[in-house]
Amino acid sequence: MTASDTIAAVATAVAPGQGGIAVIRVSGPVAEDVGRSIVQVPGRQDWESHRVVYGHVLDATGQRRLDEVLLLLMRRPRSFTGEDVVEIHCHGGVMAVQRVLERVLEQPGVRRALPGEFSQRAVLNGRLDLTRAEAVSELVAARSRRAADLAIAGLDGGIHAQITALRERLLDQLTELEARVDFEEDLPALDGEALLLELQAIRLELQQLVRDGERGDALRSGLRVALVGRPNVGKSSLLNRLSRRERAIVTELPGTTRDLLESEIVLEGVPITLLDTAGIRATQDVVEQMGIARSEQALASADLVLLVIDAQQGWTPADRALLERIPPAVPRLVVANKQDLLRTEAPAEADVLLSAISGEGEDQLVEAVLTCCGAGDASAVLLALNERQRDLAARAAEALARSQEVAAQQLPWDFWTIDLREAIRALGEITGEELTEAVLDRVFSRFCIGK
Repeated sequence: MTASDTIAAVATAVAPGQGGIAVIRVSGPVAEDVGRSIVQVPGRQDWESHRVVYGHVLDATGQRRLDEVLLLLMRRPRSFTGEDVVEIHCHGGVMAVQRVLERVLEQPGVRRALPGEFSQRAVLNGRLDLTRAEAVSELVAARSRRAADLAIAGLDGGIHAQITALRERLLDQLTELEARVDFEEDLPALDGEALLLELQAIRLELQQLVRDGERGDALRSGLRVALVGRPNVGKSSLLNRLSRRERAIVTELPGTTRDLLESEIVLEGVPITLLDTAGIRATQDVVEQMGIARSEQALASADLVLLVIDAQQGWTPADRALLERIPPAVPRLVVANKQDLLRTEAPAEADVLLSAISGEGEDQLVEAVLTCCGAGDASAVLLALNERQRDLAARAAEALARSQEVAAQQLPWDFWTIDLREAIRALGEITGEELTEAVLDRVFSRFCIGK
């Protein structure tokens, strides 16, 4: 498998009975030959770059039509990958797409694309930088409007521009240092204090980017919020209130929820999976016991646990027992439900008062949930580094922090260059200036096949 191969894959989602059309992407030296071989084009249609032709995909005998298609030819370098690319637009669903793809893969010199291989070729051929390629993947996976906005900001080059600017500032300082190492006697003295201030200013900017990226993760990946509480305290009513539809059965009978219910919602741009757990209590019901076991697993994997209590009944020993079953490392909020029925003072243990029936206190609950998960100000984030980029930015910041130790020990200038070079390399790996095969494999293996 080499970059000179011609690769092919379905570039759109495929599901039975879903989608009017599907797109099969072919990229590489024989892409145009493949299109000409399998698509019969009637009349006098010109095979020009960036023009669409109409035709039918024929079977191997050339006698039977498999599908009616449109074919788009994009000759290099004016294509997504920078290579000759053919996109075959066929009918959606499963069978039509599969049959056309099989015909493509039967052609000599064509193989199935690896995950992310189209985007990887775009980077290698200079059509995209690494941050833009990653933004494409994040845009495809976006689960909310804000996540899509962050991906577009990366696709527009925002991350690349900011990291490149910081890297250029470091390169300027490295140039000054290396000049002093080689020609110190012939150059004016270098102001070590000013140099240190510049390096630390860049370090602070990198640390801010890391923090913004962590908040942006909530917008990209979403949060898992588990609802737990004694039976009949209103967990299912709260789930239905937040999801704006009846996902859970609400009755006066305790133990109604027998299994783990999930609901996908978006709060202030943050995708959230609500997990309505079965009421955790002692029971002889085998089915309910299975639901309780799943509830306890959900508590351990949640980003936040909402312990729902009955505001009328106040804080009970059973509530305390449930609180103790929440893993210590998982953040939690105590939500006192049925505020509308409250006739006495609210329980002191409650973080939020709420009526799941009337909606009173819902805004305060949403704010508390996002703040507790560190996503309270995520809407203000304009650029968000992904996990790979954050790790590298943090590594660069740590390298720059070591320059303070070098300055304190009054070591020669060549000692300063060691950590400075490490920071420059880390930032170059973010944007792709410092590319290795291992970096490419790690990044693009997470992409879907068609990208």
